[in-house]
Amino acid sequence: MSVLTRDEAQLRAQFLDVHRYTVELDLTTGAETFDSRTAIRFTARADGDTFVELKPAELRSVTLDGQPLDPESLCEDRLPLKNLTAGEHELRVDAAMRYSRTGEGMHRFTDPSDGETYVYTQMFMDDVQRVFAAFDQPDLKAVFEVSVTAPEGWTVLANGVTARRDDGVWQAAPTPPISTYLVAVAAGPWHSVRTEHRGLPFGIHCRRSLAPHLDADADEILDVTRACFDRYHEKFDEPYPFDSYDQAFVPEFNAGAMENPGLVTFRDDFVYRSAVTDTERQTRAMVIAHEMAHMWFGDLVTLKWWDDIWLNESFAEYMGYQTTAEATRFTDPWTEFGVTRKAWGYDADQRPTTHPVAPENVDDTASALLNFDGISYAKGASALRQLAAWLGEKDFLAGINTHFKRHKFGNATLADFIDSLASATDRDVPAWADSWLRTTGVDTLTPVIAPAGATCTLTADRAGSRPHRLSAGLYDHDVADEGRLVLRESVDLDVPQTAPQPIGKRPALVLLNDGDITYAKIRFDAASFETVRTGLSGLPDPLTRAVVWNALRDAVRDGELPPAGYLEAARAHLPHETDLAIAQGVLAFAAGQLTDQYLTPQERPAALATLTSLCRDLLRRTEDGDHPGLRLIAVRHLIGVAAHPETIAAWLADGTVPGGPELDPELRWRILARLAVLGATDEDAIAAELARDPSATGQEGAARCRAALPDPAAKRAAWEAMFAGDELSNYLFTATAQGFWQPEQAELVREYVPRFYPDAVAVAARRGPAIAVAAGRWCFPAHAVDAENLALGEACLRDADLTPALRRTLADCLDDLSRALRVRGGAGRQQGE
Repeated sequence: MSVLTRDEAQLRAQFLDVHRYTVELDLTTGAETFDSRTAIRFTARADGDTFVELKPAELRSVTLDGQPLDPESLCEDRLPLKNLTAGEHELRVDAAMRYSRTGEGMHRFTDPSDGETYVYTQMFMDDVQRVFAAFDQPDLKAVFEVSVTAPEGWTVLANGVTARRDDGVWQAAPTPPISTYLVAVAAGPWHSVRTEHRGLPFGIHCRRSLAPHLDADADEILDVTRACFDRYHEKFDEPYPFDSYDQAFVPEFNAGAMENPGLVTFRDDFVYRSAVTDTERQTRAMVIAHEMAHMWFGDLVTLKWWDDIWLNESFAEYMGYQTTAEATRFTDPWTEFGVTRKAWGYDADQRPTTHPVAPENVDDTASALLNFDGISYAKGASALRQLAAWLGEKDFLAGINTHFKRHKFGNATLADFIDSLASATDRDVPAWADSWLRTTGVDTLTPVIAPAGATCTLTADRAGSRPHRLSAGLYDHDVADEGRLVLRESVDLDVPQTAPQPIGKRPALVLLNDGDITYAKIRFDAASFETVRTGLSGLPDPLTRAVVWNALRDAVRDGELPPAGYLEAARAHLPHETDLAIAQGVLAFAAGQLTDQYLTPQERPAALATLTSLCRDLLRRTEDGDHPGLRLIAVRHLIGVAAHPETIAAWLADGTVPGGPELDPELRWRILARLAVLGATDEDAIAAELARDPSATGQEGAARCRAALPDPAAKRAAWEAMFAGDELSNYLFTATAQGFWQPEQAELVREYVPRFYPDAVAVAARRGPAIAVAAGRWCFPAHAVDAENLALGEACLRDADLTPALRRTLADCLDDLSRALRVRGGAGRQQGE
C-alpha cells in the first residue's frame, strides 16, 4: 500500500482539473464485496502522466477516453494514466470492492438484535479508495453524482437529497464541488425522523433496533440542530451551502462523528439506550454543533493539504463549544472542555510526539493521520479562544467571514487564513500565529505576589514563550462563612507584562487563568495552595473549580504533588461538588491514572477504599433524588473501584441500587465486568446476561467480561481472538482489549506483556490503521508500570517495522508509562513549596 506525499499532490494539482465523478454502487452482490463503477471527467493542463487511486478486491475493467487500459497495471493501489494529452478526458473504472469490519471505507454491520444489515462509508484520508476510484487529495474538488442499488426495504442516504428511481436505484442529487474524503453514503433499513427547517429537509436516522431510543430524544436532537443552524447563520455571512441536513447515527464508528456535507455520521452510542448524565447530553449537543461548524470550516472552505487540519478541527472544536453555550439549553460546556478536552491537549503536548497546531512537516497522508489528536482539537480550540479574546469577537468573526467569501467551494492554507484575519484588524496576526500555531509544548504560569507597602502587586512568571491574555481571580474567605470563597476582583493580565499589577491586600487565593481563556499549566504560590487544599469546594464558579482541578492534575503528572495529595483533595471536596463534568473528570483521573498507574500495587487498595468511601458519600448526598446525574456518576465509579463483590453482586441480583437507579443494560454490564475482574462470576452468568441483552452493545459487554475473567483459558481465548484472527470488528476488538488487562490480575497476565509487542506489530500491519490504533491504545499493558515493560516497548520502537499509526500510539503509551515510573519514584514535593 502506498501513501500520497505532499509533493505528489502538489504536482497532480498543477497537472489536473477534476470536474465530475459519476459513481454507481451496487450493494446487492453479497456480504463480502460490492460493485463500484466510476466515471471521472477531468482536464489535463499539459501532456504528461499521472495516476488514480483504487483499492479493489477485483479490478474488472478500466477505460480512458473509451480505450481499455490494462487492469494488471494497478500497483500498490495506484493505476497509472500515461501519455495523457492536454485537454478533457474521461476515465471509467469497474471494480468489486471489499466491505470493511474496521470502520474504514464501506463498513458493513449486521445487527445481532434483529438480523438487519447496514452499511456506511467513512472516506477519510486514504479510504475513499476502498469505495471508488479517485484522485484522492483534498484540493482536487469536484461535483459528485452518486447512485446506489440497494436491497429491497433499504433507504439510501447521501450528501444530497436522495430519491428512489423507477428502476429501483437510489439517486442522490449532484453535490457542489467537494473533496473526495467528504463523499458519503449510508444504506440500510433506517429508522428516520424527518422535518424541515428554513426550507431545507432535516433528518435523523438510526438502525431499527434503536428506534425507541432515538424517538425519545428526537425533539432534543432536532432542537439543538435547529438552534445551532440558526446561530451559525447569525455568525456567518455565507448561507449553509448544501441542499439538506441529515444526521445518521451509525454502528461501530471509529470517531465521534464525521462532517460529510449534508450527511453527518455519528457513532450510535449517542442514541442513548441507558441512563446518561446531562453532561453527556451536553457532549452530544456539542458534537452536533461541532460537525455543523464543519459545513463551513472544512466543507465549504477546505484545507489544501493535511498540514492545515487545524483549519478544520480547531475551528469546529471552538465553534462547537461556543455555539452550544450560546444557542442551546447547555450553558456551561466550557467547563467540560476545561476538564476533559484541555487535559487531552495538555497530555498530548507534553509527549515526544507533540507537534505544532499548524505543522510544516506533514509529508504524506500517513503522517497526517497521526495529527488528529488533542493538539489539533483541544489545543487548537484553546488557541482560537485566546485569539478571539485578543482580537475581540467582532474582528474575529469579520476575518472568518472574509475567509469564507474569498475561498468558498475552494481550498485554503494557513497563510490565506492569516491574511483574512489580518484584513479585519490592526493587530499583528502573523506574529500571533508564529507564537501559537508554529510552536510546541505547554507554557507554565506561576503567580508572583510581592509586598508593596501595606498592599501587594501581582505578576505572572512564565516558563515558555507564548503571549497570554488572561484574568487572575483574587479570592477572599467569606467573613460569614470561612468555607466559602468570594471573588474580590478579576484582574486582566498580559503575559509577559511590563509592570507589576497592584492588587491591594494579599488575597487568600490568586488564581491565574480564572475563566480558562488561555492554554497553559497553572501553579499556585504557597498561601494560595493552602487555600485550595482547604477551600476548593468553596469556590463559587464551576469553571474556576475546573481550572483548579486541572492545576492539581498537572502537578501530580509533573511530580510536584503526591498522588495522595490529589486523593485527599478529592475526598475532601468532591462530596460537595455540583458540576457533573468536574465530578466525572476528577473521579476518572483518580480511578484511572492515579490508582492504576501512579500508585504502587501496595498503595492501590487504600486508594480504592478512599474512592469507595467518596462514592458512598455522593450516594448518601443524592438520596433525595434531586441530583440524578451525580448519583449515576457515583454508582458507575463505585462499581469500578469495588474491591469486594458483595455489594455490587447484590445490586445485580436485585436489579437496582437501593434508593435507585434501577439497573439498565449499561449498568448491568458494568457490574458484571467488575465481578469478572474480581472472579465473582462465570461464563454461565455472562451467557445469561447476553441472552437478556443480545444487542451489539451486549455483544461488546460479553466480550469485555469474558476477557476479564481471571482464568488462563479465558485470557488465552481473548488473546487469540485479538491477534490470531481477523474476525473481530473494530468495536469487539476494543471491548476484548478493555477486559484483558486488569491490575488485579498482573501475575496471571504477566506472560502476555512481552508477547504484546510483536503481536501488535503483526496485527497492525495486517488489519490497517484503525486496528493499529486500537491495538496500541487498548491492548497496551499500561498496568505493568515497570522498567522491563518500558524497555520492551522502547526496543520495539527502535527495531520493528511499525505502521505509522501503531508507532505513534505506542510512543504515546510508552511516554505515559515513563511518566508513571517517574511519579512512583519521586517523593512528589508539595505544590506551592
